Amino acid sequence: MITATQAPERFLEAFDASSQRAAKQPGWLKTLREEGFARFSETGFPTTRDEDWRFTNVAAIAKAAFQPAATAPVKPGDLDAFGTSGFACKLVFVNGRFVRELSSIPAHKGVTIGSLGEELRTNAGAVQAHLGKYLNFQRDAFAALNTAFVEDGAFVHVARGVVLEQPIYFLFVSVPGEAPMMEHPRNLIVAEENSQATIVEDYVSLPNAAAASFSNTATELVAGENAVVSHYMIVRQADDSFNISTLRIQQARSSNVATHSLLLSGALVRNNVHPVLAGEGAECLINGLFMANGRQHMDNYMLVEHASPHCNSRQFYNGVLNGQGHGVFHGRIIVHKDAQKTDAKQTNRNLLLSDDAQIDTKPQLEIYADDVKCTHGATIGQVEENALFYLRSRGLDEAAAKHLLLLAFANECLDRMNSNQVREHLERLVTEWLPETAKYAGEKPTQAERSWEEAG
Repeated sequence: MITATQAPERFLEAFDASSQRAAKQPGWLKTLREEGFARFSETGFPTTRDEDWRFTNVAAIAKAAFQPAATAPVKPGDLDAFGTSGFACKLVFVNGRFVRELSSIPAHKGVTIGSLGEELRTNAGAVQAHLGKYLNFQRDAFAALNTAFVEDGAFVHVARGVVLEQPIYFLFVSVPGEAPMMEHPRNLIVAEENSQATIVEDYVSLPNAAAASFSNTATELVAGENAVVSHYMIVRQADDSFNISTLRIQQARSSNVATHSLLLSGALVRNNVHPVLAGEGAECLINGLFMANGRQHMDNYMLVEHASPHCNSRQFYNGVLNGQGHGVFHGRIIVHKDAQKTDAKQTNRNLLLSDDAQIDTKPQLEIYADDVKCTHGATIGQVEENALFYLRSRGLDEAAAKHLLLLAFANECLDRMNSNQVREHLERLVTEWLPETAKYAGEKPTQAERSWEEAG
């Protein structure tokens, strides 16, 4: 049960405007959107009294006067700083809307790649079979809010037996305005049986300290029988931003899905990952690295459902917390009654780089089958003094030694990524982050961080 913090009446005007823009969308989508908004209106935003949100206060989001994001001019040169030019297939969204002029989509037989909004206008039947069928907006207020505002996002359909060698890159660019703004991208990825694909979602911000932004995104990923899919989530938005993301994965028989996340910046970041291993013999890897500075808050909520026998899942999450950064790991594995021979493992490791950094970790198992192998564990510590001493005795100064140890800790997660191009891209982002660790100790809070602290 979700307890409301504040009645969401102020979202009604925005919903009406969104409905008018989507007037030509099919009737089934109109019904889905209305169901999403009705559920959000019923529940409101979650509070810390809700167990799934126990360590994360979203009152700042609930109280802020966010307005729907307007279109904003972005030039190709504005994107150079994000280091994505090397990806051949790239979809660019500005404030939640697809921009074809900034995108590059090479043709590939058996693959449809483009805008969800355009697909709804031209081929709604291909979307109807999956959109909204898996994301559970009855239990999650932010998923309900996203469903209510479905207009655009990324759409990928990989036909049976097609193997994509190159990753598909989604770049979501937030361009804050003079007033707080919100966007609700909705992505749908369908990989049919025996297909293979790599998908990257990257959330960034153009520099603008005028007002805060709120990105509330949801992705439904459907993996058919024997499909192999790698999914990457990157959040590196401005320090005045709020990012709530939900990845819902539906896995068929013998499918193999690996999902990796890298959280680098944002006032409040919540990363929800919810795979359902629905077919016998399915395998899932959930791998992530979160690195919080200053007063940033990063929450990782994993809900893994084993619904069929002979399925394997692995969770590995590492956290690095500096300054007054606050990290959360809530990993929950549910093994349903019929999911015999389940093999599930959950591990969370955390490094605290300052006395004021904080981590809340909660590994959790719910097992309703009697023939399973499940383990979980969590560790919290600081940089190993013996290792630091060893490196310094070999001629490294303290800063360089810490940098090397932190990079090794981060590489535990990066080394599990099987796309060389994406892994190298993420390694660069992590390396750029590491020298900043000393900068944030005692730094003044941003506007979004102040409003969040005042609310909570």
